[in-house]
Formats: sequence, structure tokens, C-alpha cells
Amino acid sequence: MHKPRTFLWNTLIKGYVKNELPIEAASVYRQMHLIGVRPDSFTYPFVVKACAQLPELWTGGAVHVHVMKYGLEFVSMVRTELMIMYVKFGEMGLAEFLFGSMVERDVVAWNALIAVCVQNGLASKALGLFHQMSLAGIKPDAVTIVSALSACGQLGCLEIGEETYGVARKEGIDCNIIVENARLDMYVKCGNTDMARTLFNKMPQRNVISWSTMILGYAINGETEKALALFSRMKNEGVQPNYVTYLGVLSACSHAGLVNEGWAYFNHMAQSGHKNIQPRKEHYACMVDLLGRSGHLEEAYNFIKSMPIEPDAGVWGALLGACAIHHDVKLGQHVADLLIEVAPDIASYHVIMSNIYAAVGRWDFVDKVRLKMRKKGVKKVAGYSSVEFNSEFHFFYGGDRSHPQSAYIYEKLEVLLKQIKCIGYIPKTSSVFHDVETEEKEVTISTHSEKLAIAFGLINVRPEYPIRVMKNLRTCDDCHNFSKFVSKITMREIIMRDKIRFHHFRNGVCSCKDFW
Repeated sequence: MHKPRTFLWNTLIKGYVKNELPIEAASVYRQMHLIGVRPDSFTYPFVVKACAQLPELWTGGAVHVHVMKYGLEFVSMVRTELMIMYVKFGEMGLAEFLFGSMVERDVVAWNALIAVCVQNGLASKALGLFHQMSLAGIKPDAVTIVSALSACGQLGCLEIGEETYGVARKEGIDCNIIVENARLDMYVKCGNTDMARTLFNKMPQRNVISWSTMILGYAINGETEKALALFSRMKNEGVQPNYVTYLGVLSACSHAGLVNEGWAYFNHMAQSGHKNIQPRKEHYACMVDLLGRSGHLEEAYNFIKSMPIEPDAGVWGALLGACAIHHDVKLGQHVADLLIEVAPDIASYHVIMSNIYAAVGRWDFVDKVRLKMRKKGVKKVAGYSSVEFNSEFHFFYGGDRSHPQSAYIYEKLEVLLKQIKCIGYIPKTSSVFHDVETEEKEVTISTHSEKLAIAFGLINVRPEYPIRVMKNLRTCDDCHNFSKFVSKITMREIIMRDKIRFHHFRNGVCSCKDFW
């Protein structure tokens, strides 16, 4: 039996955590500690969970010391929450140390570590843990498979995803709707909507997640008509859409420039009175993206100013991206100033503003932005592209020669550039945001990571299969143009996923219709 006082404190902390009030939960724990109420093994899972939601690690570190003081560091639930907390703060080494020193690592512990890696963008690490789990003789359950498939979707690794589903089938957990939804999500994030739709049609039962995943999958792959048609069918079959469904619908409109249709869907959400589909910040960001991408920058700005909720970095970031597309320096500068206040440490916003200045030749302002980044310690994220081949990932960086096949890759790339120039390809040197001569710019863009990845794919991937390239940032205009020409002369399908969407290049045409 708990001591009544401890039980009551635990209940209060638990309530704050469940209502996403971590500061209040941590404050209650401090009060409990100050008046001498001894915490127990039921106190710390929720206290540590609260610490994981705080902006800095030091509170969690102090709580970890208390855990050891009371001899509770080997309690499974406490140790699991500590692992999760450290992963969220980027301290993977500490998390792995705690995991490695657990007395008993059961499937729950493995699942917790794999899942938190996926949730924090450490998909490769998650798949490595999934493999280690198999070697350790621990049988996966549905939760494990869902996390592993989600990791495959993040990385865009279709082959490994199929192998993972094979494990689910072997263990008899493949017919679980949660697993099937995860598999569906993996297919669309790997750019294969045909396989996704085949699975969707065969599913013995579907829920709102199944429908929403398929609609959003069509949207990010540039198949707007299919997305909207499926949404109509969903409503006709009596399935109630939720806020995720409408996010897919608005994304479909955004990627196709359907401004009127987007407004109609958004207004329906706002006026429906249904709490489950009331517009959230993500929907506002989607509308800003739709308006801005279509050239309605002033309307997008006024839309933000009229929002009934406080716009976040995602909303302003969508407008800044539109300013970059349309080279609107004045509005871009204003939006960037607002963004730097809201999210000063996010490098991409500084980089976008720098690129806006560079595109119009304002090199003095480019230097100022870069100087500001250096002073603030904000580092630009390095761009890279990856290709999955034989269930392994091959990574490429701009100008990189570290790959074992580099000599063949650069030779292939040189041949490709000569061939496509003969049929009209002209390098878009505006994609180089440095004040250098045109010839030097051509050399720079000729070895962008996307081009190296495509050359690698042409050398290694069998002709009957598409070349799948995953890019961590938005692809540049020149690499987009290059991919169109290469798909034409080689008669190969190139599927490229960048930070924004998918591009399916076939016979010189992109699925985005150059609207991206």
C-alpha cells in the first residue's frame, strides 16, 4: 500500500503530466521534496516524463540524481522513462548506457527505445536497435513492427520495409489494423502510391487513419485528383474525417495550386462546429503555403494577421518560403525578423532569407545574414541525398568523393551532363547562392548531392526499377531540371523525395508540373 500522502502527490503530478503541464508537474515534485515526502517508484515515471517535456535537460539530470539517491534507478518503468528523456535531449549515449545496464531488457523496454528514436528523427538508430533486438532473441510485437515500419517510412527504404513486414507475417501479427496502417504509411512515404492503394483496397477493415494516410499520401506524391476523389468517397461511405484528413486535403490543394477549393475546404472546417476538425496551426500553415505558393503573398500575410490563434514558426515559415519562391525581398525581410524572434535557433529560416537576397544579387545582405548566424552560433544543416540499394543506404553530399564508387559516379555524371546539354539542358546557376563567376557556379551545381545519388542509382539499380532518391532539404531548381532531362534520355523513372514533397520524373516531365 502507498502512504496516503505519497499517493496523493503522485496523483497530482500524474494529472499535470497527462494534461501536458510539465512545469506544474515539476513544481509539485519540488514542493513534495521540500516538505520531506518520500517519493516512490510510482512518482518518478511521471516526474521524468514531465522533465522530458521541459526545454532544458538540467532539471531531468537533477531528478536522475534523486532517483539514484532513493535506489530506484533499476525500476523498469523509471529507467525506461529516463532513457526516453535522454533521447529527446539528444543524449543517445546516456540512453544506450541505461538500456545496456538494465537487469532485464524485455520487449517493452526495446519498444520504448525504438519508438522514441523514431519520434525524434533517429530512424537509422531505430532500425539498428530493431536488428539488435532480433539478434538478442526478443520476439517483436505489433508495437515493435509499427515503429520499425515508421522508421522505414522516414528513411524512404522500401526494401527494408518489406523485410520488416515479412517479420510481422512470420510472427503472425500482419493482420493487425495498426500494422497495416503503418505499412500503408511506409509505402506512401517511399513514393509508391500504387502499392499503398493495392493494400488499402485489400484491407478487411479500415479506420479514419487508413483513409487519412492514403489521402495524404496522394497529396505529397502530387496526385491531387486521386486525393480529393478518395476524400469524397470517404464521406460517401459515412467515415467521419478528422483534422489529419483535412490536412491531407489542404496539402493536395496546396501542391496543385487549387486556391478556391482550398478556401472551400478550410471554411467548411472553420464553420462546421465539429471540434475534431476545427483548424489547427498546421491547417493555417497549409493555407498560407497554398496562398503564398500561388503568388497571393499579401492575402497570405493578412490571413496570418487575422488568425484567432497565435501563429507559430511553421505558419510564418510557410510565408517566408513563398517569399523565396517569388523573390519578395521586402515582405521576406519582415517575415524573417518575426521568425527570428519566434524561432531564433532554426537555421533554415536564416538560410531562406540569405537565399532571397542572393537571388536578387544583394550579396551585402547575404553576408550580413551569415555573420548574424555565426554570432548566434546557428549552423546551416548540411544537405545530403540517399539511395537504398540491396537493403543498404548510400549517402551523398555535394562534391563528396568518399563513396567507394566515386570514380564511376563522377564519370557517369560527366557523361550525363554532356548528353543532356545536347538536348537543351542549361545549368541554372541561380541555384548557387555565392557571389562567384558563372563558370565556377556551373562546377558547383554539377556535383550537388542529388546528381551524385542519381548517377549512383543509374549505375547500380536494375533498369526495371525506379531510382529512389531521398533528399533532406528542398531540392534546387537546377537539380529538378537535371532530373527531368536525365529521366528523358535514360528512359528511367526517378522518384525524389525532398523536404517539401515527392517528385516523380518520367520521360522529361515531373509530377509536380513544376509547381513546387
